[in-house]
Order: sequence, then structure tokens, then C-alpha cells
Amino acid sequence: MTEQQAGLADDILENGVAMTVPPGFSIDRREGHTDEYFLNMGPQHPSTHGVLRLMLRMDGENVLEVVPHLGYIHRGLEKIGENQTYLQNIHLTDRLDYLSSHMNNLALCLAIEKAMGIGVPERAEYIRVMVCELQRIQSHLLWWGVLGMDLGAITSFLYGFKEREMITDIFEEMCGARLTMNFFRPGGSFADVPDTFIPRVRAVIERMKTAIDEYDTLLTNNVIMHLRTKGIGVLSAKTALAHGCSGPVLRGSGVALDVRRSDPYSIYHRFSFDIPVGTVGDCFDRYKVRMEEMRQSLRILEAAAASFPGGPYRSKKYASYNLPAGSYYSQVETARGLLGVYIEADGGPKPHRIKYRSPSFANLSALNDLAVGHKLADLVPIIATLDVLIPDIDR
Repeated sequence: MTEQQAGLADDILENGVAMTVPPGFSIDRREGHTDEYFLNMGPQHPSTHGVLRLMLRMDGENVLEVVPHLGYIHRGLEKIGENQTYLQNIHLTDRLDYLSSHMNNLALCLAIEKAMGIGVPERAEYIRVMVCELQRIQSHLLWWGVLGMDLGAITSFLYGFKEREMITDIFEEMCGARLTMNFFRPGGSFADVPDTFIPRVRAVIERMKTAIDEYDTLLTNNVIMHLRTKGIGVLSAKTALAHGCSGPVLRGSGVALDVRRSDPYSIYHRFSFDIPVGTVGDCFDRYKVRMEEMRQSLRILEAAAASFPGGPYRSKKYASYNLPAGSYYSQVETARGLLGVYIEADGGPKPHRIKYRSPSFANLSALNDLAVGHKLADLVPIIATLDVLIPDIDR
């Protein structure tokens, strides 16, 4: 038998029906084993939260294997970045995880500041911390609303977006955008915050304290929510670390790793906040971690608003940023986890090489470990509590 004939034989099921086996899969033909089949979930399935294709190997409703297929919206941002100045690269970062735009901007600014020894004024540091924590809450509110909608609780989407709009309005007044926001620059930000910033932040703090309790009543303590998430998609700490998971996904598995605490940047070391962790590592633990993170972000915002200083919002501006030849790295804790920026500089105004270590890519790699042995319907809360963002994966 030729190799081509052997390959064709692998595509024939025992009942004589021809079936193409996708790359990376195998068919179990043991005696007494039920027939397996393959199912495409996506690339435009609503519960995949973007253009993600999951190739599933199924036995009835049982998931035997999950292979993510990426690249549907790949834009080559890292390669484009080699032909952009460092300032132009900042706007590319908010096209990665667009729900963490400000944090992505900050990660690149930190690398540039480290390379050129640029200082940041006190007021600018406070602005950075407050804007990032506002966006963390804003991102988690979208995640919470969409998670509830994925499970059939349409009302949660409306509740989550009600408070989210308050934060989005602050950002729109501040930088003119509501999604792919761009505000930070090396040495601070491109503009000062408006006079309404602190009063509006305080209004968000007061409203969110009550709102999170409402969210718990509506969804957290809902019996259907418990049935759909408890014991589903358990991720052990060992497996999470092996996959390079970070953010709420890693902390949900009991690992209290948060870059704001383990490798503090900006002025996070001045603020008191807790790092919430889970105990089981299931979907419900990842849910609880994000809910508590919103409360901890409110603590940081309240303390920062109480001591918000005056002064300049940015140190000296440069016409161009020519980083000294060498390699530079910075990292921040986004709403989805650790975002790392690696730059190879050659002394010119553009990076020789720029690389992003995105949290969603690493978190998605654990999907097969989470899904195997569960039902097809369980994939929905598993994907939702991973909270992956597809442009953060397809860079």
C-alpha cells in the first residue's frame, strides 16, 4: 500500500463512511467505542467572543479534544511596528487587547522610559494608575455582562453596561475615544485630565460599591449560575503555570501572582489592595476573582482620588525617541493578565524588532485541558471565564 493509500485508509470509518480527519486529530477505533465526529465551533460563533475557530472532536455531547485555529484577523502588528516610530507604535498597542488599551499603551511607554531614562511627574503617575484601574473595572463589566448573556441571563448585559457607560464617558472626555483609546505617552500623557475627572471618578466609586452587590444578587448567587460554573473547567495551579497563564485565570487556580504586586511599576507600591485567588480553579473561581478585583480596583481609585496631586502631567517631550542600541523589556498587569513588551533597538527612531507577550494567547492554550471530559454546552462558560480577546491573540 502506498503512503497516499494509507492516508486515505485513515479517513475511512469502520462503518464504511468516508470522513476527513483534520490535522492534529486521531480517530479512536477500539472495539465497542462509539463513532466520533468533528464539529466546527466558529469562527463566527457568538460565544467565542470574536473570530476564533475551535475544532472539536466529539463523542455525542462529550468533548474529547479541542484544537483552536487562529489567524482569521491576524494583522502583523509586530512586523508593522518595525516600520513605525516608537510614538507611532503606541497606537498599535491599543489594537491588541482593545479592552485594555490604556494598559497596553502604558506597557510600551514604560519600555521607552526605561531605555531613555525618562522620568514621570507625580501627577502623571496618579493619572496612569487611576486610568488603568478604571479600565480594569470597565473591562470586567463587559466580561460580566457578556458571561451572563452567554448563559442566558440577558438582563446582566444591560446591568453591566449601565455602569460601564459612566467609565466610558470619562475616557471619551479625556481622550476622545470609547474603545481603542490612546492617551499615555513617554513621560506621562499627551494631555492633562479635565477638571471633571476626579468628581466623575468619585461618582463611579460610589455607584460601583452598590452595583457590585446588585450583580451578586442578580448572577453570583443564582442557582443556575452555580450549576453551569462550579466544578466546570477545573484548571490546576501546576497546569496553569505550565501554560504560562496569568491574570484572573492563574489567580483563579490559587496562584497569587499579580505584576502590580510582584514587580511593581508606576506607583502601585503606594496603594494597599488584596490579590484575590481561588481554591478550586473552576469557572466559578475565575468568576469570583474578577468580581473581587473590581472591589480592589475601587480601593485603589478611592485612595488615589483622595491624594490626587497638582503639577505637570508630563515631563519633557522629545521630537523623536531614538532608543540606545540594546534590548528592553517591560510588563504590566492588564485586565486579562501579564502583557510583556520586548524591544530590540538599534539606536534609530524605529524598533529593529518589537515583540508582545499577550495574556490571551497563553490563557487560550489551556483550553483543551479545561474542556476535555465536559459537555459541548460547558465550553461556553469555560471560554467566557478565560476571557480571551481574539485581537490579543492574532497580533
